[in-house]
Amino acid sequence: MSRTPAARTSVEIATQPASWRRAAEAAAGFEGLPKPGERVAVTGCGTSWFMAQAYAALREAAGQGETDAFASSEFPAGRTYDRVVAITRSGTTTEVLDLLERLRGRVPATVLTADPKTPVMDAADAVAVLDWADEESVVQTRFATTALAFLRAGLGSLTGLKSVEEAAVDAELALTEPLPEAAPAAEQWTFLGRGWTYGLALEAALKMREAAGAWTEAYPAMEYRHGPIAITGPGRVTWVFGELPEGLAGDVARVGGTLVSRPGTDPLADLVRAQRLAVALAESRGLDPDRPRNLSRSVILAP
Repeated sequence: MSRTPAARTSVEIATQPASWRRAAEAAAGFEGLPKPGERVAVTGCGTSWFMAQAYAALREAAGQGETDAFASSEFPAGRTYDRVVAITRSGTTTEVLDLLERLRGRVPATVLTADPKTPVMDAADAVAVLDWADEESVVQTRFATTALAFLRAGLGSLTGLKSVEEAAVDAELALTEPLPEAAPAAEQWTFLGRGWTYGLALEAALKMREAAGAWTEAYPAMEYRHGPIAITGPGRVTWVFGELPEGLAGDVARVGGTLVSRPGTDPLADLVRAQRLAVALAESRGLDPDRPRNLSRSVILAP
């Protein structure tokens, strides 16, 4: 009996724990990470922007300095920073390259990329090449989380947060345990997070839209009651990354929604579960999660 080959995206999702461990080792010897006290901006496009948001919140919470995150196309030209960190899997994204060119000679730039044979290598002052985390799938999973693991490891030990190694252990469990029973069958998903996990919520929603064309939304968890809860009801899932705000479980239950929350699991590992959900949903709808509609590996704009 023949078996349908696993989606390439699924294969790449499964390699994340090992990829994070390697990222933590690489970060220990990399000299281009922001120094404590520097005023930093982190940038990227799409998934990379959401990872930038997560890192910016982590760094500020760690007391290492003011840290902003911007989509590369929206970077405020008039602001002053000690360093800019750019995340770009392909190394060819037009908005990232244009921004780095504008910053050249004015602000030191550090880039995280997966491909050492791309123009971004000549556009930055320091480059971390995470080529072991590169992907064949258009949909980003492994590179994005590995870039965040690399940056997170560079912050050192963080109060109230597991180490990258511990997060990798949680991710191994997230790869093998069944998905939440109600999640694959739902008609709508709302992802929530606080602080750095809000970036993860945005990314989870994006994965669901990219891979499966799903109806998803993402919000800061405490904003959920200020309007977004109106969409919740029977057959709809509210998925919370990290700690569950007090009273939120009752609010979801009151309107008939289904709550998914794993506060004991590292939020980055919980994102792995959401990635798996996106692939499972795509396949159940007859879609190819490796080659989503209307998307390409890199956005390269005409000059």
